[in-house]
Amino acid sequence: MANIKSAKKRILVNNKKAMQNQMIKSAVKTEIKKVRAAIEAGNKDEANKALLSATSVIDKAESKGVFKKNTASRKVSRLALAVNKMA
Repeated sequence: MANIKSAKKRILVNNKKAMQNQMIKSAVKTEIKKVRAAIEAGNKDEANKALLSATSVIDKAESKGVFKKNTASRKVSRLALAVNKMA
């Protein structure tokens, strides 16, 4: 454990930020799973709604710095491609 007051604070702040980042990543994964489940079920309307929601969550994660720009774009692109491939 650190002895200096500012170092102690950094430890607390870093732990808090790590938890926030973990929560955001978990939310993104959940939304992606919803899209994939709708695709597996073959429900086009549900897949489109889930895609819109997932895109929003991914973009928010990008704006908060949890994901880099290209990573967020890649995730959205792959989901959109999968939804568009539905017959």
